[in-house]
Amino acid sequence: MSRRLWAAGAVAAAAVIGLGVSGAVAQEVSKITIAMSGWTGFAPITLAKETGIFKKNGVEVEIKKMPTSNRHQAMAAGEVQAIATTVDTHILYASSGVDVTQVLILDSSHGGDGIAVRPPIAKVADLKGKQVAVQYGGVPQFWLAYVLKKNGLSINDVQTSNLQPSDAANAFVAGQFDAAVTYEPYLSKVREANANIIVTSDQTPGVIIDTLAFQPDFIKKNPKTVAAVVKSWFEALDAIKADEKKAFEIMGKDVNQTPEQFAASAKFVRWYDRAGNQDYLVKTMPTFAKEVQDVMLEAKLIRKAPPSLDAMANAEFVK
Repeated sequence: MSRRLWAAGAVAAAAVIGLGVSGAVAQEVSKITIAMSGWTGFAPITLAKETGIFKKNGVEVEIKKMPTSNRHQAMAAGEVQAIATTVDTHILYASSGVDVTQVLILDSSHGGDGIAVRPPIAKVADLKGKQVAVQYGGVPQFWLAYVLKKNGLSINDVQTSNLQPSDAANAFVAGQFDAAVTYEPYLSKVREANANIIVTSDQTPGVIIDTLAFQPDFIKKNPKTVAAVVKSWFEALDAIKADEKKAFEIMGKDVNQTPEQFAASAKFVRWYDRAGNQDYLVKTMPTFAKEVQDVMLEAKLIRKAPPSLDAMANAEFVK
């Protein structure tokens, strides 16, 4: 089956369960750029692009892979209109003066992030004074600070080096550093090397949450475009259900994984459907965002709190 025919079938499957495509042809095509990484949880965005789901819903999407620390700068410069990253990173952006509003919960990590260590390190407390490879300004640094705090330490108790998650995994497997913080699909390389992973995000449920955000002014001026992107995410999840093997092939190819390797990575991720979004954005987000902000302030990952946590989430597009 060709990719085009498969995509058409996925759209048909989405229509059956109420995500119809009426009016799609009449919509004007809007062009936006989404900044993200190769994290497994973001892969349905790639699927929506590669199978034509975005275009069918009236929006032309370009995906730019870039480091977490560069995404808000690109947004402020008008180079990207949307950012996929974690709640803590969005708080970092807002605290630095780049207003963002989260409109969609993408995924949560359930074992997809991990801290790998070398002997004689056997527990989190043993990390004190050790060299840790971890990406600055993103979820690895926040999550490391969170895990250390829960175990009576702070991020100042370890020696950190700034490496992207892929580089941290490669360096650790090559014998560098006492520990490394990384995530899927790069964590799979660490698992394959039989390294000791003392903590995974499965032990900190609900802490690593990814969302999609636009700037408030963009949302106000382009509500149909935002709605189309959100709708396309849910249709991509339907497409995965309709033909998981083909979907995994397309998503895996983007990060140089076989369908089988991607399937292994996806086991550690939970993608959020419409019902999950409605529940999380309304009930969980306000309390969780405040907890994240407090951890970041204490660990000095941000110098000041964002102007308003309430303004950083909008549940209208997932209703």
